[in-house]
Amino acid sequence: MKNDFKSALVKSSALHIGIIVALVIGNWLQPSTPQVMEVTLNAPVKPEQKAVEAVSVDNKAVEKRINELKKQEADKKAAEAKRIRDLERRAANAKKKREEEARRIAKLEKERVRKEREKKKAEAAARAAKKKQQAEQKKAAEAKKKAEALAKKRKAEEERLKKAEAKRKADAEAARQKALAEKMMQEQLAAEAAARSRAKQAQVLSEVEKYTALIIAKIQQNLLLEDSMKGKQCRLNLRLAFNGLVTQVEALSGDKQVCEASIRAVRRADTLPVSKDKAVFEKLKNINLTIKPDI
Repeated sequence: MKNDFKSALVKSSALHIGIIVALVIGNWLQPSTPQVMEVTLNAPVKPEQKAVEAVSVDNKAVEKRINELKKQEADKKAAEAKRIRDLERRAANAKKKREEEARRIAKLEKERVRKEREKKKAEAAARAAKKKQQAEQKKAAEAKKKAEALAKKRKAEEERLKKAEAKRKADAEAARQKALAEKMMQEQLAAEAAARSRAKQAQVLSEVEKYTALIIAKIQQNLLLEDSMKGKQCRLNLRLAFNGLVTQVEALSGDKQVCEASIRAVRRADTLPVSKDKAVFEKLKNINLTIKPDI
């Protein structure tokens, strides 16, 4: 039992000594205020009791030192956190100030650009106004010059027009007299031509009637009659050449028997009488005839 106690005591002492060494090394790496451990011995104790009391005192000192180290570490972390927060706050404030300054500079630059643009615009407007004024002055001078030239030209034109009007009236009167004389002559010539035309037309009509009767007579001569044709008729269309040759014949209307006999009579005749007068022939070359058998 005593040996077990001693073994436990040794193990506990070794553990505490290890902790103390670690703390000493930690204190050496991170300087701190040295801690003095004071032990007052009031009465003699047994070796086992001395060892237990030493261990107990050591444990309290270790715990105290540990708590002090923990507090120092917590204080250090808090100070570091505060320092970092202060740095971050100062950095944020500096950034905010830089941004505000940048905005202020941008606003000033924008205002400068605007004013510069307005200045250039005003200068351009002034130049344009001056140029426009000069152009208007030049235009007014040219207009005045043109007006003076036009007035002079109008005066000359009015004089020319007066002379031209006088000449026009004289020429118009002469032309009227000439036209009147020509009209009277034309009317006389037209009357004479109309008289000649009427005479010619009468002559042509007379010749047409004459040759129409001759053609009908020639067809009648070649017509083979039958009693059944009595009182019947046929209307033919003839196309004639300039020498009287029949180029085409067709029945337009009438009795079929009479029409067939009339067509045969035309073909039998071969040529029909025509006038050598061109005006007469023009009326005979395409002619309609009515054939009535003479029974």
